[in-house]
Amino acid sequence: MMSDNDLISTLKANKLMRSRDEVLAFDNALTELANNTADVNLEELHLVLDDNCEHEEVMWGVVHLLESFDASKQIQALLNVVQKLVVSTPGWTEIIHYRIFNDEQTRFLYQDMLRSADLNTRQVVTKILEDIARKHQLINV
Repeated sequence: MMSDNDLISTLKANKLMRSRDEVLAFDNALTELANNTADVNLEELHLVLDDNCEHEEVMWGVVHLLESFDASKQIQALLNVVQKLVVSTPGWTEIIHYRIFNDEQTRFLYQDMLRSADLNTRQVVTKILEDIARKHQLINV
């Protein structure tokens, strides 16, 4: 059995899934992580997400795995990496925020935890939410 760090490294190395071998390696690593979540580095797991992956359903698998963790741990990890995440994968960063804000309990927890985040993190999240709001307004015109 590979360590969680090795599994996350495997996810990162194969996340673009350019071949059948990469698809299988990614799927196997994600399954193994899902079956043994004790020491998963949630910050690194967030950073597996990639807008350039053509297999969107596999990225959804990463999102669902993240959501399977205790919400406060998942949110803290997100806040710790959101400044990197918004640069490396703005699309999936928005999707994660949509999902957080569509669940009332998680939304309140996020808002509460965001208050204790550093100023740069709060500014990044504010911009993400403004971008979402702007897109939402365009959709609902």
